[in-house]
Amino acid sequence: MAKPIIEMEPVTEPGWRRPRIAPSLAEVYRTIPVSHAHWWRKMLAFAGPGYLVAVGYMDPGNWATDLAGGSAFGYTLLSVILLSNLMAILLQGLASKLGIVTGRDLAQACRSHFGPNFNFALWILCEIAIAACDLAEVIGSAIALNLLFGIPLAWGVWITALDVMIVLYLQNKGFRMIEGLVITLVVTVGACFLFEILLARPDIGPLLAGFIPSPQILQNPDMLYISIGILGATVMPHNLYLHSSIVQTRGYEESVAGKKEATRYAFIDSTIALSFALFINAAILIVAAASFNRTGRLDVGEIQDAYLLLTPLLGAGASTVFALALLASGLNSTLTGTLAGQIVMEGFLNIRLRPWLRRLITRGIAIVPAAVVAILYGASGTARLLVLSQVVLSLQLSFAVFPLVMFTSDRAKMGEFVNPGWLKALAYLVAVVIAGLNGWLLMQIFRGLLA
Repeated sequence: MAKPIIEMEPVTEPGWRRPRIAPSLAEVYRTIPVSHAHWWRKMLAFAGPGYLVAVGYMDPGNWATDLAGGSAFGYTLLSVILLSNLMAILLQGLASKLGIVTGRDLAQACRSHFGPNFNFALWILCEIAIAACDLAEVIGSAIALNLLFGIPLAWGVWITALDVMIVLYLQNKGFRMIEGLVITLVVTVGACFLFEILLARPDIGPLLAGFIPSPQILQNPDMLYISIGILGATVMPHNLYLHSSIVQTRGYEESVAGKKEATRYAFIDSTIALSFALFINAAILIVAAASFNRTGRLDVGEIQDAYLLLTPLLGAGASTVFALALLASGLNSTLTGTLAGQIVMEGFLNIRLRPWLRRLITRGIAIVPAAVVAILYGASGTARLLVLSQVVLSLQLSFAVFPLVMFTSDRAKMGEFVNPGWLKALAYLVAVVIAGLNGWLLMQIFRGLLA
């Protein structure tokens, strides 16, 4: 079932302690040609990986914090969503550069730099994070199936396992098919929330003012708590591993000029895609602010509550479209989770499982606890489990961010592509801020559990 990947190089490259191994996702490695014609053809050729990454920034795990922030504080926390997105653009840009320049994804880079024991610990942490993310997607999809079709939560959890067949089918059709489906689902989610915004008719003045940071965020403990939750749940650790691998599906030239071009277009791709994620996250908060905060419903923080209240407040179709967006978001996230799991296992351990087996293992880890909680505790239990999954993701995040910044700031590894001084300082600042905010958030959560 598991077979080792053959080492590519007999000697270690400068700056690395161990040699490179065969690329992850070898079946699609450099399979997408890059046009040498007009710039817009090149941009289209590089477009795709950014959208797979953007999926993680709009998954069901982010919905609760956006809903809570909008219902409780109106448009004020839009500035936090904007700041989170700018951090994500920076880190994903570093991830794509690492993959293009070194020919290693982040997991392989860790394997080439750190010792076996530390790498094994990093792999375990990453697998736990992927399972936690998958858990959020399982719950989100199950809730959407329940809201749309009345399917019991426990049954909806098991139905989500069928996406294994979707992934396997698309992998056989080529990587562009996966990217096409992901982009279609992203557009679906965006269209659904555009419809919701049109129904909600938000106040434009306060909405625009919400993108300007307010000192009130730091002065109000409850507002600060939700803000940190938004920041902490935004950057998904598995996205950094994923992005550094899938940018290598493009057939760019291995020369310095070819890598410079690939790095530039990959950054454009991820920036545009993450702008869609910014719109969707902001739209969730805007709809919550315009629908719930404006009508005095300041306590809406769960997806099911939002669904039940939207149609009475906004009119026919609002709740159905909301649930459809949730289903599209959950399905989309499960596709990228499979790829991320394959990448980290190959990268850290130099072992590859068959895609269907890898998916079943990850899905099983997520489905079992979700099914048990859904059966025993119902909707309220799954909502708490959704929050717990985000806590687990927060715990692992720094173990991906700090190595990424360290590798891309190392001239021996990156050569002339090394982060300049200002970018190195900014990247480390972002890494420290994310680590600090996640640590503070976790302290508050555990303090609340012990109180």
